Amino acid sequence: MRLAGRSIGFGISASHCSFEEVLPHIQRLQEEGATVTAVRSFNAASTDTRFGTAEEWRARLRELTGRDPVETIVEAEPLGQQKAFDAFVIAPCTGNTLAKLAGALTDTPVLMAAKGTLRNLRPVVLAISTNDALGNNARNIGILLNTKNIYFVPFGQDNPEAKPTSCVADFDRIVDTVVAALEGRQLQPVLIERRRRAVR
Repeated sequence: MRLAGRSIGFGISASHCSFEEVLPHIQRLQEEGATVTAVRSFNAASTDTRFGTAEEWRARLRELTGRDPVETIVEAEPLGQQKAFDAFVIAPCTGNTLAKLAGALTDTPVLMAAKGTLRNLRPVVLAISTNDALGNNARNIGILLNTKNIYFVPFGQDNPEAKPTSCVADFDRIVDTVVAALEGRQLQPVLIERRRRAVR
């Protein structure tokens, strides 16, 4: 098992249409030997959508990890001091979260947990899902690609005809990206031709 004995934080920001694709990778991290703690942004933790209610997703995370997700800044803040995580994943990582991370803003539990991980010089892995990756957020991706201890799950355009500036990570590569990040390397290639998905 490639992650035996590792503690992985798993941050979830509010790309609600991606939740169903992302959550199985918590189980895959655990199958590789990791202990996983979920952390949700305020919007992910409080918003009901056509993709499911906040409580339904909370119950899914509790079932997957065996514990309640972290959902407040007060809960997330000590994680850095405690060196709770060997690595921290944000999946899905919205454009909003991406921009705040690039600008050193810390106003959600996910960003607080990421900040705490970075302060310990440990890797933060981003699995983006944003409609403006090739628009206004392109500059933030550039900043973070050049930021120490930040790694990207390989990503590509998910529907260039309907959404030409949208990019989504290949979530199936989350585990491999985490393993590489813990070795201090970026999984390559970063830019991929991603399988298409319908507008949701």
